[in-house]
Amino acid sequence: MSTESKVAVITGASQGIGAALVEAYRDRGYRVVATSRSIRPSSDPDVVAIAGDIGDPATGPRVIAEALARFGRVDTLVNNAGIFVASPFTRYSAAQYDQVLATNLNGFFFVTQAAVEAMEAQGGGHVVNITTSLVDHANAQVPSVLASLTKGGIAAATRSLAIEYATRGIRVNAVSPGIIKTPMHAEETHDFLSALHPVGHMGTIDDIVGAVLYLEMAGFVTGEILHVDGGQSAGH
Repeated sequence: MSTESKVAVITGASQGIGAALVEAYRDRGYRVVATSRSIRPSSDPDVVAIAGDIGDPATGPRVIAEALARFGRVDTLVNNAGIFVASPFTRYSAAQYDQVLATNLNGFFFVTQAAVEAMEAQGGGHVVNITTSLVDHANAQVPSVLASLTKGGIAAATRSLAIEYATRGIRVNAVSPGIIKTPMHAEETHDFLSALHPVGHMGTIDDIVGAVLYLEMAGFVTGEILHVDGGQSAGH
């Protein structure tokens, strides 16, 4: 198959932000490899859907290998997969700890390692990570140490990788969302969640997609943590 068209790999791609990113990259002419546990096959010949648990260390390399086998290249990786568990610190269970670290850290590390290797071999690429603004602005109303532990690590890794690969044509950035209006947030929680943002409302999926696409086109930007959080990270 021709390798002229660019290829984006998107994790957590079956719904919400991930599904919208698949559509956005296709609209821009990218071929897409989309993965999540529950993803279904696509009727679009330029979308390869791969079911798998990104928290399994074998899944990320398998996804990148399939992208190379089908499309011959990997230009962009969007690490969108992640889980969030809000809980008082002393009430987190060992199972919750294992689950969050597997999805958020293993899910980032092993697919990114394989993708960066492919990008370096072809002479360039772009990684975008999705973090959370709770890393920068802790809130007693939303106790979330596991989010800070994992997504904070990814924010730090974003900067570290950006510098390590800056001279090799690989950019690494992150989008740091506030609370985004998706079906995972019940309607009755919207007033409370909206009030957590200085602007007084939740964000939309389009807000995050737009930020990712900005970073995609911003060739002189690397190591950036782009806050799309209604002012959360600035204060309250």
